[in-house]
Amino acid sequence: MLVDTQPATHQHMPATPEVRDEWVDSQLIGVLMDNVMPSLLAAALALPVMVFLMAGEVNTLALIVWTGCLLVALLYRYRMIGLYRLRYDSVGGAMRMTFIERYGWTWSLVGAMWGASVALVFQQASVQTQFVCGLVVLGHGLLSLTAFSAYLPVLHRYTGFLVGSVMLGLCLSLVWMGVTPERLRLVVSLVFLLGVFWWLLRMAGERLNQVHRASLELQFSNQELIDSLTQQTRASLRAVATKNRFLASAAHDLRQPVHALSLYADWLATEPEMARDISPRILQSTRAINELFDSLFDLTRIDAGNYKVRLQHVDVQQLFADLATQFEPVAAAKSLRLRTRTPPLTIWADPVVLRRILGNLLSNALKHTSRGGVLLGLRQRTDMLMFEVWDTGVGIAREHQQAIFQEFFRVSQHQGTEDSLGLGLTIVSRLATLMGYQLALSSEANRGSVFRVMLPAFTQRDAHHEAGPTVVLSSELMPLR
Repeated sequence: MLVDTQPATHQHMPATPEVRDEWVDSQLIGVLMDNVMPSLLAAALALPVMVFLMAGEVNTLALIVWTGCLLVALLYRYRMIGLYRLRYDSVGGAMRMTFIERYGWTWSLVGAMWGASVALVFQQASVQTQFVCGLVVLGHGLLSLTAFSAYLPVLHRYTGFLVGSVMLGLCLSLVWMGVTPERLRLVVSLVFLLGVFWWLLRMAGERLNQVHRASLELQFSNQELIDSLTQQTRASLRAVATKNRFLASAAHDLRQPVHALSLYADWLATEPEMARDISPRILQSTRAINELFDSLFDLTRIDAGNYKVRLQHVDVQQLFADLATQFEPVAAAKSLRLRTRTPPLTIWADPVVLRRILGNLLSNALKHTSRGGVLLGLRQRTDMLMFEVWDTGVGIAREHQQAIFQEFFRVSQHQGTEDSLGLGLTIVSRLATLMGYQLALSSEANRGSVFRVMLPAFTQRDAHHEAGPTVVLSSELMPLR
């Protein structure tokens, strides 16, 4: 299995202006659609009133055609509202924008149909009918402020087609009835007043839209703040839990060697002749304490970003020989075989980091192996180098294979193996993350484990070549066994 060694980050990232604007536009479309139904009901109530007033005073065929077209437009808009509730009400901004782009023409059509009524009644019906019909048309224009101001493109379409069709109807009526100075002055005056009315509608609509947008932007910012505070609270709680776990584990790991030191000191005080036997044990306890503090300091430096990487040419054969010299006494003390296998190769790496990674893997393998042996090897592939540490130890169950890289984690089932601080593999994962290496683990309980450290294949044939390496990355994981 490929092991993810990247630490989890829970830092809340502020949304970009594009994301904020998309969310605000989505909510504005939602407000628009919430206000559409009242305007539709108002139109449905106004239509029979206007038909009743115009009946018998205007051309019957024209009235039937206008009524039929407006009724179809209103019914289609009602169907559109139902479609929105069914498919788009609970989706994101992109889908809502698609809905508006697809069905936005319906507002233009309805606005034009209401404005066209002026062409039917202007100077053809009674003054009372013209007055009432004019009030209805102007009322629809004013109603659009509350119904459509949430989303300006729809408001502009509706009011533009409403006022435009009224102006067109006035002009056509003037042509049909003949141009006279009185009629011309009347039409010009009405067109001017309609232009002022349309401009006022746009200004008022834009002001109301600004109020809607500002309110939603404030809501978005407040939600972002809440999310950020929630994330920070959770991070703080995790940090406290980690600190408590750290203190408990460190205290537990220190207790044993410190207690042993106190016992050895008492023995030396009462039986000085045992100094020869007790001294190695004192040194062992001291090394255990130093190992704990060294590991803790390494983790602190890595997490704080104070570890400086120093890349240079590394002779892999010499590195393996040094590691074998370091760990052969440990293997011999447990009657284990420690072998190394590598081709002659010089790579570009940080020797301290690489030595630390491989040394911790070897130390972990030797601690959890009681029979058989440990193998340190290197395999070359076209796109990567794989450092491998094989052991015949207790193995790691699948449910623990991710957790073993956490601080102070130890598998409780590992009986009969050396006590471990639970930091060695954590340091390996942190250093691998620091260098951009990948870790892979294959393990079976009671059969052993294989740890792989995968480096990009930037080998150096000439140890004196100073140019930077050519890096070839691959995410393909080779078979582990």
